Amino acid sequence: MGGPNLEVFKFGMYIMFPIAIMYYYGTNLDKRFSVPDFWPKPEQTNRIPFEKEEIHNELQRLRQRRLFLREKRLEQDKAMGKRSEEENGGGS
Repeated sequence: MGGPNLEVFKFGMYIMFPIAIMYYYGTNLDKRFSVPDFWPKPEQTNRIPFEKEEIHNELQRLRQRRLFLREKRLEQDKAMGKRSEEENGGGS
């Protein structure tokens, strides 16, 4: 078997290894584990409207967008319907 020197060495490793790992990963965290431009800048984020006029304008914008997407979807459905009729023999 080892002896007292081996036991002191093992005890030192048991104590120093976790401390060394914590020191390595615990220092300089901002530079080591950061991703540049990960979070959006304030001007790139959504701004919640609080004024009555801003809320009304936002609702109008959303309504127009919804109607535009609905018209686009209906046009695509009509186009798909015409294609399927042509493929099936002209609807006779």
